[in-house]
Amino acid sequence: MTFLDRRSVLRAATSAAAAGALASGCAPGRTGSPAVRVSTPPHTGGPGAPRPAPVYAARPPTRVPDGPVQIEHGPRDGRAVALTFHGRGDPRLATALLREAERAGARVTVLAVGDWLDERPEMARRILDGGHELGNHTMHHRNVCALPEDAAYAEISRCADRLRRLTGSIGSWFRPSRARRATDLVTRLAHRAGYPHVLSYDLDSLDSTDPGAAAVRRTVLDGVGPGSVVSLHLGHAGTVAALPPILDGLRRRGLRAVTTTELVT
Repeated sequence: MTFLDRRSVLRAATSAAAAGALASGCAPGRTGSPAVRVSTPPHTGGPGAPRPAPVYAARPPTRVPDGPVQIEHGPRDGRAVALTFHGRGDPRLATALLREAERAGARVTVLAVGDWLDERPEMARRILDGGHELGNHTMHHRNVCALPEDAAYAEISRCADRLRRLTGSIGSWFRPSRARRATDLVTRLAHRAGYPHVLSYDLDSLDSTDPGAAAVRRTVLDGVGPGSVVSLHLGHAGTVAALPPILDGLRRRGLRAVTTTELVT
């Protein structure tokens, strides 16, 4: 996609929503940042040339000492929230959303679907290189909590394998697909695959129903508070358009959007 300024990105996102070009959504020690800055390539251009971006490596699964097995929110006495995105859909919309977050100095958590990573492996690197966090949202986005044990474990472990191959890590978090909370079985299977915790959320933006950018913004800002973990989706144009006013609304309340790892550790 050619470079678009912020206004053009939002116009393109709104047009895509009107045309119905949307991806399917879901049913209802301190680490600081999601990735380790490994190196910054040397600056070889002239004085006006842009500096190359730093290179990031994926973090291992996050462990919260004394934290619950299923994490729904972070500390309520802080000033941070986590915007978490179900990772699937048009990579142009995903890239536009990441760019909006980065422009505002925000960092997000993307729980990627494995077959999306198979189709768009470059997105794993794009997410991490933007300073964001990457996790596991199952291989095919099936109703993992309704599957037999072997099939459910395959959904978790195969996505973990994709993440390991692309980034060197199975990702910071596991979130069940098509479920807000994992069953006891899925929680045990996630632990077997290497995830100490299951990531849930306490605020559903309902953006996967495509209610429009204004409705997504209202739902998030009406329900958000310190420590919130918000469920959102990549691949929905209304979400791209809603993100800048959401981030502005958070800032006005003295809240900042951070990765889930930064929120809870």
